Amino acid sequence: MRRRVVVTGIGCVTPLGNDVATLWRRLLNGESGIGRTTLFDASNFPTTISAEVRDWDVSAVGEDPDQWKSRGRHTRFAVGAAKQAVADAGLADHHLEPTRFGVYLGSGEGQQNFDNFTRMMVAALDGEQLDIAKFTRAGIEILDPLSELEQDPNMPAGHLAALFDAQGPNVNCLTACAASSQALGEAAEMIRRGDADVMLSGGTHSMIHPFGVTGFNLLTALSTHNDEPTKASRPFDMRRDGFVLGEGAGMLVLEELEHAKARGATIHGELIGFGSTADAFRITDTHPEGRGASSCLRMALADAGKNPEDIDYINAHGTSTDVNDRVETLAIKRVFGPSAYKTPVSSTKSMMGHLIAAAGATELIVCLMALRDNMLPPTTNYETPDPECDLDYIPNQARQARCDVAVSNSFGFGGQNITLVVSKFTG
Repeated sequence: MRRRVVVTGIGCVTPLGNDVATLWRRLLNGESGIGRTTLFDASNFPTTISAEVRDWDVSAVGEDPDQWKSRGRHTRFAVGAAKQAVADAGLADHHLEPTRFGVYLGSGEGQQNFDNFTRMMVAALDGEQLDIAKFTRAGIEILDPLSELEQDPNMPAGHLAALFDAQGPNVNCLTACAASSQALGEAAEMIRRGDADVMLSGGTHSMIHPFGVTGFNLLTALSTHNDEPTKASRPFDMRRDGFVLGEGAGMLVLEELEHAKARGATIHGELIGFGSTADAFRITDTHPEGRGASSCLRMALADAGKNPEDIDYINAHGTSTDVNDRVETLAIKRVFGPSAYKTPVSSTKSMMGHLIAAAGATELIVCLMALRDNMLPPTTNYETPDPECDLDYIPNQARQARCDVAVSNSFGFGGQNITLVVSKFTG
């Protein structure tokens, strides 16, 4: 028999709240974490808004900020969310076999230092040419080796392993916007097949810096609805014009069921389904017929042993881009058939922006809260219906409804597709 995987701990650091209770309350209230970008001067960019984590540092979880100041912004977010999740799981009160405790993250690259890069470029300019030798010499003089090491996407996972003495599997994947959902699915598989009993899994990312915003602006993926930041992210709405870049971390403790029961752990829900596919189409475009998304949904439902009519809520990838929202809607309709119009769908990116690699894990936490409270968070800023997006998107107001099984979709640049299915734990 396949080993069952349950969630025993959750934690987050997000633009809407730096703990799960605050995030959930603000989502149900339809509040927004989007505002003017303050992490750098974005006044000359097409997009001047973002969803930043504000007024938070690692002291909020009992860590000395001085010990973490040389670490990446995303690493600090990871520490904050992970310490919450581990405390919520009560792991400190129980001896864990270190080699049976692992970490699997979907983490992005570290914070880029645009000022240092500019200084290196200026030093290297020789008329209209770039002198690579001068660029390299300037880098050796300017750059801090520890800070450069922290750019590697695997560093948050390494820091968390050391922090919690997790000597088991330690992995990081970076599959764009699907990364933390993929991490969770694959961490669950490790537990299912017996490679670990407990996995700390989730994601962390911050791309709110000049390089990140430049890249997404060049892809025309970001909203330029700068005059009303809180209205900019409008998934499934006819007037949507792109996503709002966010940052943060979401972490979950996944545990083998019998291991969790033996130590009397509180169980938030059970991870029962995992689907993973690729569009195999274009790097920046979703397949127009939703080929990969549809097969991913089918795979996850089959893994969970559920039919479309068993699903009570879908937390959509719902980025607020024209193509994603239309194709995701199409995929849901193709897989769910008549049940598609009876199944509530919402995108919480309408309120907290797109956390990129951290998005999927944070949204799975939202699904677990929906299961707990039988409350479905809304899609805010839904004002003008799009004929091609014609499902029940829970417009603008949270809804009380029975919720026993929930689906979370994550689709990334490059064509990665991940679907996770969670259910209430029923023993």
